[in-house]
Amino acid sequence: MIAVDEPSDLPDGPNPSSGPEAMAGLLTLLDLERLEDNLFRGVSPEQSTMRVFGGQVAAQALTAAGRTVSPDRRVHSLHAYFLRPGDPAVPIVFEVDRTRDGSSFTTRRVVAIQHGKAIFTLSGSFQLAQDGPDHGDPMPEVPAPESLPTFAERVAAASAPLAVMNRIPRPFDTRYVNEPPWHFGAQPQAAARNQVWFKSLSALPDDQLLHVCMLAYLSDLTLLDSILTTHGLGGTWSTLKLASLDHAMWFHRPIRVDDWVLYDTHSPSASGSRGLAMGHFFAADGAMLATVVQEGLVRVG
Repeated sequence: MIAVDEPSDLPDGPNPSSGPEAMAGLLTLLDLERLEDNLFRGVSPEQSTMRVFGGQVAAQALTAAGRTVSPDRRVHSLHAYFLRPGDPAVPIVFEVDRTRDGSSFTTRRVVAIQHGKAIFTLSGSFQLAQDGPDHGDPMPEVPAPESLPTFAERVAAASAPLAVMNRIPRPFDTRYVNEPPWHFGAQPQAAARNQVWFKSLSALPDDQLLHVCMLAYLSDLTLLDSILTTHGLGGTWSTLKLASLDHAMWFHRPIRVDDWVLYDTHSPSASGSRGLAMGHFFAADGAMLATVVQEGLVRVG
Protein backbone atom coordinates (compact mmCIF):
# COMPACT_ATOMS: atom_id res chain seq x y z
CA MET A 1 0.00 0.00 0.00
CA ILE A 2 1.10 3.58 -0.57
CA ALA A 3 0.85 6.33 2.01
CA VAL A 4 -2.49 8.10 1.68
CA ASP A 5 -1.68 11.48 3.20
CA GLU A 6 -0.02 12.92 0.10
CA PRO A 7 -1.77 14.61 -2.87
CA SER A 8 -2.21 12.77 -6.13
CA ASP A 9 -0.63 13.80 -9.40
CA LEU A 10 -3.55 12.41 -11.38
CA PRO A 11 -5.37 14.81 -13.68
CA ASP A 12 -8.98 15.74 -13.13
CA GLY A 13 -11.56 13.79 -15.04
CA PRO A 14 -13.11 10.32 -15.25
CA ASN A 15 -11.30 7.04 -14.75
CA PRO A 16 -8.76 6.84 -17.61
CA SER A 17 -8.81 3.10 -17.79
CA SER A 18 -11.12 0.34 -16.69
CA GLY A 19 -12.04 -3.21 -17.57
CA PRO A 20 -10.04 -4.99 -20.29
CA GLU A 21 -8.01 -1.85 -21.01
CA ALA A 22 -6.87 -1.59 -17.39
CA MET A 23 -6.10 -5.31 -17.24
CA ALA A 24 -4.01 -5.03 -20.41
CA GLY A 25 -2.07 -2.30 -18.65
CA LEU A 26 -1.48 -4.49 -15.60
CA LEU A 27 -0.34 -7.38 -17.79
CA THR A 28 2.16 -5.00 -19.39
CA LEU A 29 3.47 -4.02 -15.96
CA LEU A 30 4.08 -7.68 -15.13
CA ASP A 31 5.78 -8.40 -18.47
CA LEU A 32 9.20 -7.41 -17.15
CA GLU A 33 12.09 -6.62 -19.48
CA ARG A 34 14.89 -9.13 -19.01
CA LEU A 35 18.24 -7.32 -18.92
CA GLU A 36 20.39 -10.33 -17.93
CA ASP A 37 19.72 -13.84 -16.59
CA ASN A 38 19.00 -12.52 -13.09
CA LEU A 39 18.23 -8.88 -13.81
CA PHE A 40 14.85 -7.45 -14.82
CA ARG A 41 13.32 -4.03 -15.33
CA GLY A 42 9.74 -2.93 -14.69
CA VAL A 43 7.78 0.30 -14.96
CA SER A 44 4.77 1.90 -13.28
CA PRO A 45 1.50 3.04 -14.87
CA GLU A 46 1.47 6.42 -16.63
CA GLN A 47 -1.50 7.32 -14.46
CA SER A 48 -0.06 6.82 -10.99
CA THR A 49 -0.05 8.08 -7.44
CA MET A 50 2.83 9.90 -5.77
CA ARG A 51 4.35 6.59 -4.70
CA VAL A 52 4.52 3.18 -6.36
CA PHE A 53 1.65 0.97 -5.17
CA GLY A 54 3.05 -1.74 -2.89
CA GLY A 55 1.05 -4.53 -4.54
CA GLN A 56 2.58 -3.59 -7.89
CA VAL A 57 6.21 -3.87 -6.76
CA ALA A 58 5.42 -7.11 -4.89
CA ALA A 59 3.81 -8.63 -7.99
CA GLN A 60 6.69 -7.52 -10.19
CA ALA A 61 9.31 -8.86 -7.79
CA LEU A 62 7.51 -12.21 -7.61
CA THR A 63 7.33 -12.27 -11.40
CA ALA A 64 11.09 -11.70 -11.57
CA ALA A 65 11.71 -14.54 -9.12
CA GLY A 66 9.36 -16.87 -10.99
CA ARG A 67 11.11 -16.18 -14.31
CA THR A 68 14.22 -17.89 -12.87
CA VAL A 69 12.41 -21.01 -11.62
CA SER A 70 11.36 -24.16 -13.49
CA PRO A 71 7.65 -23.99 -14.45
CA ASP A 72 6.95 -27.27 -12.63
CA ARG A 73 7.61 -25.52 -9.30
CA ARG A 74 4.92 -23.22 -7.98
CA VAL A 75 5.42 -20.48 -5.43
CA HIS A 76 4.10 -21.46 -2.01
CA SER A 77 5.26 -18.50 0.10
CA LEU A 78 6.77 -15.03 0.02
CA HIS A 79 8.13 -12.69 2.68
CA ALA A 80 8.79 -9.05 1.83
CA TYR A 81 9.79 -5.69 3.27
CA PHE A 82 8.86 -2.25 1.96
CA LEU A 83 12.03 -0.21 2.56
CA ARG A 84 11.58 3.10 0.74
CA PRO A 85 8.78 4.81 -1.21
CA GLY A 86 8.95 3.88 -4.89
CA ASP A 87 9.17 6.58 -7.55
CA PRO A 88 6.57 5.87 -10.28
CA ALA A 89 8.38 8.18 -12.73
CA VAL A 90 11.43 5.92 -13.16
CA PRO A 91 11.86 2.19 -13.89
CA ILE A 92 12.46 -0.35 -11.13
CA VAL A 93 15.37 -2.79 -11.48
CA PHE A 94 14.80 -6.24 -9.96
CA GLU A 95 17.92 -8.23 -9.07
CA VAL A 96 17.31 -11.94 -8.41
CA ASP A 97 19.59 -14.06 -6.24
CA ARG A 98 19.26 -17.78 -7.01
CA THR A 99 19.63 -18.73 -3.37
CA ARG A 100 18.92 -22.46 -3.61
CA ASP A 101 17.71 -25.11 -6.04
CA GLY A 102 16.84 -28.23 -4.03
CA SER A 103 15.22 -31.51 -4.97
CA SER A 104 11.75 -30.29 -3.94
CA PHE A 105 12.09 -26.60 -3.09
CA THR A 106 13.60 -23.60 -4.85
CA THR A 107 14.39 -20.33 -3.03
CA ARG A 108 14.88 -16.90 -4.58
CA ARG A 109 15.66 -13.47 -3.13
CA VAL A 110 14.78 -10.32 -5.06
CA VAL A 111 15.90 -6.73 -4.44
CA ALA A 112 13.99 -3.90 -6.16
CA ILE A 113 16.25 -0.92 -6.82
CA GLN A 114 15.64 2.72 -7.75
CA HIS A 115 18.10 5.61 -7.73
CA GLY A 116 20.81 3.16 -6.64
CA LYS A 117 18.97 2.15 -3.44
CA ALA A 118 16.85 -0.84 -2.43
CA ILE A 119 13.17 0.09 -2.12
CA PHE A 120 11.80 -3.43 -1.57
CA THR A 121 13.07 -6.94 -0.85
CA LEU A 122 11.29 -10.26 -1.34
CA SER A 123 12.15 -13.86 -0.55
CA GLY A 124 10.08 -16.49 -2.32
CA SER A 125 9.95 -20.27 -2.08
CA PHE A 126 8.75 -22.55 -4.87
CA GLN A 127 7.82 -26.23 -4.56
CA LEU A 128 7.54 -29.21 -6.85
CA ALA A 129 3.93 -30.50 -6.76
CA GLN A 130 3.54 -33.17 -4.09
CA ASP A 131 0.64 -35.01 -2.42
CA GLY A 132 -0.22 -34.76 1.28
CA PRO A 133 -3.01 -34.01 3.79
CA ASP A 134 -5.57 -31.52 2.49
CA HIS A 135 -7.88 -29.31 4.58
CA GLY A 136 -8.81 -25.64 4.90
CA ASP A 137 -10.98 -23.39 7.02
CA PRO A 138 -14.43 -22.77 5.54
CA MET A 139 -15.21 -19.55 3.72
CA PRO A 140 -17.34 -17.14 5.78
CA GLU A 141 -20.95 -16.68 4.72
CA VAL A 142 -21.18 -13.48 2.67
CA PRO A 143 -23.53 -12.10 0.01
CA ALA A 144 -22.87 -13.05 -3.61
CA PRO A 145 -20.66 -10.48 -5.35
CA GLU A 146 -23.25 -9.65 -8.01
CA SER A 147 -25.65 -8.50 -5.27
CA LEU A 148 -23.21 -5.86 -3.96
CA PRO A 149 -22.50 -2.31 -5.21
CA THR A 150 -19.69 -1.85 -7.72
CA PHE A 151 -16.56 0.10 -6.84
CA ALA A 152 -17.71 2.99 -9.03
CA GLU A 153 -21.05 3.09 -7.21
CA ARG A 154 -19.24 3.19 -3.85
CA VAL A 155 -16.91 5.99 -4.96
CA ALA A 156 -19.76 8.02 -6.45
CA ALA A 157 -21.19 8.35 -2.94
CA ALA A 158 -17.83 9.30 -1.38
CA SER A 159 -16.74 12.85 -0.56
CA ALA A 160 -14.67 15.01 -2.91
CA PRO A 161 -11.21 14.24 -1.41
CA LEU A 162 -11.54 10.63 -2.51
CA ALA A 163 -12.91 11.28 -5.98
CA VAL A 164 -9.33 10.71 -7.15
CA MET A 165 -9.80 7.01 -6.37
CA ASN A 166 -12.11 6.71 -9.35
CA ARG A 167 -9.39 8.02 -11.68
CA ILE A 168 -6.91 5.21 -10.96
CA PRO A 169 -7.03 2.33 -13.49
CA ARG A 170 -9.10 -0.53 -12.10
CA PRO A 171 -8.48 -3.91 -13.76
CA PHE A 172 -10.65 -5.80 -11.26
CA ASP A 173 -14.35 -5.78 -10.48
CA THR A 174 -14.26 -4.89 -6.76
CA ARG A 175 -17.26 -5.48 -4.49
CA TYR A 176 -17.04 -4.58 -0.78
CA VAL A 177 -19.22 -6.73 1.47
CA ASN A 178 -18.99 -4.11 4.24
CA GLU A 179 -18.94 -0.33 3.97
CA PRO A 180 -15.38 0.68 2.95
CA PRO A 181 -13.60 2.83 5.54
CA TRP A 182 -13.30 5.61 2.96
CA HIS A 183 -17.05 5.62 2.23
CA PHE A 184 -18.31 8.92 3.61
CA GLY A 185 -21.99 8.85 4.26
CA ALA A 186 -23.26 7.95 7.68
CA GLN A 187 -20.84 8.01 10.61
CA PRO A 188 -18.33 5.15 10.02
CA GLN A 189 -19.14 2.10 12.10
CA ALA A 190 -16.53 -0.14 13.67
CA ALA A 191 -16.50 -3.68 12.26
CA ALA A 192 -14.53 -6.78 13.10
CA ARG A 193 -13.81 -7.76 9.50
CA ASN A 194 -13.25 -6.23 6.08
CA GLN A 195 -14.44 -8.40 3.19
CA VAL A 196 -14.07 -7.74 -0.53
CA TRP A 197 -14.82 -9.75 -3.66
CA PHE A 198 -12.42 -9.39 -6.62
CA LYS A 199 -12.56 -10.61 -10.20
CA SER A 200 -10.55 -9.69 -13.27
CA LEU A 201 -12.62 -7.72 -15.76
CA SER A 202 -11.17 -9.77 -18.62
CA ALA A 203 -10.12 -13.39 -19.13
CA LEU A 204 -6.48 -14.24 -18.39
CA PRO A 205 -4.06 -16.83 -19.81
CA ASP A 206 -3.65 -20.23 -18.13
CA ASP A 207 -0.41 -19.21 -16.44
CA GLN A 208 -0.41 -20.05 -12.72
CA LEU A 209 2.53 -17.73 -11.98
CA LEU A 210 0.56 -14.87 -13.53
CA HIS A 211 -2.52 -15.58 -11.40
CA VAL A 212 -0.40 -15.86 -8.25
CA CYS A 213 1.29 -12.54 -9.02
CA MET A 214 -2.11 -10.96 -9.63
CA LEU A 215 -3.19 -12.21 -6.20
CA ALA A 216 -0.08 -10.65 -4.68
CA TYR A 217 -1.12 -7.38 -6.35
CA LEU A 218 -4.64 -7.66 -4.89
CA SER A 219 -3.39 -8.62 -1.44
CA ASP A 220 -2.11 -5.09 -0.73
CA LEU A 221 -5.20 -3.22 -1.95
CA THR A 222 -7.54 -3.57 1.04
CA LEU A 223 -5.63 -5.41 3.77
CA LEU A 224 -4.93 -2.39 5.99
CA ASP A 225 -8.59 -1.39 5.67
CA SER A 226 -9.27 -4.00 8.36
CA ILE A 227 -7.32 -1.88 10.89
CA LEU A 228 -9.42 1.15 10.02
CA THR A 229 -12.74 -0.68 10.21
CA THR A 230 -11.80 -2.13 13.61
CA HIS A 231 -11.67 1.43 14.98
CA GLY A 232 -14.24 3.09 12.71
CA LEU A 233 -11.53 5.41 11.40
CA GLY A 234 -12.98 6.17 7.97
CA GLY A 235 -14.04 9.66 8.96
CA THR A 236 -10.44 10.63 9.80
CA TRP A 237 -9.09 9.80 6.32
CA SER A 238 -7.83 13.35 5.67
CA THR A 239 -5.47 13.11 8.66
CA LEU A 240 -4.58 9.44 8.25
CA LYS A 241 -1.18 8.08 7.23
CA LEU A 242 -1.01 4.47 6.02
CA ALA A 243 1.91 2.57 4.52
CA SER A 244 2.86 -1.10 4.21
CA LEU A 245 5.92 -2.14 6.21
CA ASP A 246 6.24 -5.88 5.63
CA HIS A 247 4.15 -8.51 3.88
CA ALA A 248 3.92 -12.30 3.87
CA MET A 249 1.80 -14.69 1.82
CA TRP A 250 1.28 -18.44 1.70
CA PHE A 251 -0.35 -19.92 -1.41
CA HIS A 252 -2.35 -23.07 -0.65
CA ARG A 253 -4.09 -24.07 -3.87
CA PRO A 254 -4.20 -23.21 -7.59
CA ILE A 255 -5.62 -19.73 -8.19
CA ARG A 256 -7.64 -18.02 -10.90
CA VAL A 257 -8.31 -14.32 -10.48
CA ASP A 258 -10.56 -14.20 -13.53
CA ASP A 259 -13.04 -16.05 -11.31
CA TRP A 260 -14.44 -14.40 -8.17
CA VAL A 261 -12.17 -14.52 -5.10
CA LEU A 262 -13.17 -13.32 -1.62
CA TYR A 263 -10.61 -11.47 0.51
CA ASP A 264 -11.60 -11.83 4.17
CA THR A 265 -9.40 -9.72 6.49
CA HIS A 266 -9.19 -8.66 10.13
CA SER A 267 -6.74 -6.95 12.48
CA PRO A 268 -5.71 -8.84 15.64
CA SER A 269 -3.60 -5.98 17.04
CA ALA A 270 -2.59 -2.34 16.62
CA SER A 271 -0.19 -0.35 18.81
CA GLY A 272 2.78 1.99 18.60
CA SER A 273 1.51 3.53 15.30
CA ARG A 274 1.63 0.07 13.70
CA GLY A 275 -1.21 -2.28 12.89
CA LEU A 276 -1.21 -5.99 12.09
CA ALA A 277 -3.65 -7.24 9.46
CA MET A 278 -4.37 -10.84 8.45
CA GLY A 279 -6.49 -12.26 5.68
CA HIS A 280 -7.49 -15.26 3.61
CA PHE A 281 -8.42 -15.50 -0.05
CA PHE A 282 -11.21 -17.93 -0.94
CA ALA A 283 -12.44 -19.18 -4.30
CA ALA A 284 -16.14 -18.82 -5.07
CA ASP A 285 -16.58 -22.55 -4.32
CA GLY A 286 -15.23 -21.99 -0.79
CA ALA A 287 -11.70 -23.37 -1.18
CA MET A 288 -9.07 -21.46 0.78
CA LEU A 289 -6.53 -20.15 -1.74
CA ALA A 290 -4.02 -18.10 0.24
CA THR A 291 -3.19 -16.55 3.60
CA VAL A 292 -1.78 -13.02 3.99
CA VAL A 293 -0.21 -11.19 6.95
CA GLN A 294 1.01 -7.60 6.89
CA GLU A 295 2.16 -4.98 9.36
CA GLY A 296 1.51 -1.40 8.35
CA LEU A 297 2.19 2.11 9.54
CA VAL A 298 -1.02 3.66 10.92
CA ARG A 299 -0.88 7.25 12.12
CA VAL A 300 -3.83 9.49 12.86
CA GLY A 301 -3.47 13.26 13.12
